[in-house]
Amino acid sequence: MAAYLKEKYKANIQLLCRTLGLNRSSWYYQSIRDDSEVESKLKSLAKRFPTRGFDWYYLKIRSEGLIWNRKRVLRVYRKLKLGLRRKHKKRLNRPYQHALAQPLTPNFTWSMDFMSDVLEDGRKVRMLTIIDDYNREALAIEVGLSIPSQRVIRMLERLIYEKGKPENIRTDNGPEFTSHQLADFCQSRRIEQWFIQPGKPNQNGYIERFNRTYREDVLDAYIFEDLESLRMMSMQWLEKYNQGHPHQALGGRSPLDFKDHRKKNSKELVYVNPV
Repeated sequence: MAAYLKEKYKANIQLLCRTLGLNRSSWYYQSIRDDSEVESKLKSLAKRFPTRGFDWYYLKIRSEGLIWNRKRVLRVYRKLKLGLRRKHKKRLNRPYQHALAQPLTPNFTWSMDFMSDVLEDGRKVRMLTIIDDYNREALAIEVGLSIPSQRVIRMLERLIYEKGKPENIRTDNGPEFTSHQLADFCQSRRIEQWFIQPGKPNQNGYIERFNRTYREDVLDAYIFEDLESLRMMSMQWLEKYNQGHPHQALGGRSPLDFKDHRKKNSKELVYVNPV
């Protein structure tokens, strides 16, 4: 308002401030805050992860050891106009027999799903993604032109050998998951199969959210010439995801960090006040 009056009436600054009840020091004050470091960090994150929002950026910043105030980071975020207005379908969580719930221990429930994409030469490829619902850890991303039931079973055998056996596996009703071969395998290993209701992918929300992140960071971000390059990029991304992707549902921790934190706390609880 003072600047407008000064420009329109060419008035004296002292008179202007007295008229508006404004302290003259406020007129001459210039902010000396230096937000260049915060701006640089936010621009870097926005360039690497263009589809994320402020909350994720802030969790990522804190996980890297930077202790900037949330209000300060939000102010710079708005100043840079990094907000994304994305409209998503509103999904209703309808209860069914095995509703989504975070397990209390690892290997209680694994979630599996298929994804698809196209190589540069037009060939269609499929990806089998598997995560542990306990800490959202990505256990595997299997890439191939075709992934039949036998290949799904081989992947599960390898993961069971490396990670241990899950008690339950949640999937949709795809032919690879409803096959007799997979059913016989799960029965022989005493693994219960949980099938979501047809047309309701939100009932397998953990793997769906993981697939969206994988698609944004890898499948939509690059063009792949062959299976090997897609495989290599997926494996590299999987390691970074497990070690450095903060989740709000995990208290801002990455999957492996959350698992280690819970493991340490459980050990501490065992040895508290021994009898």
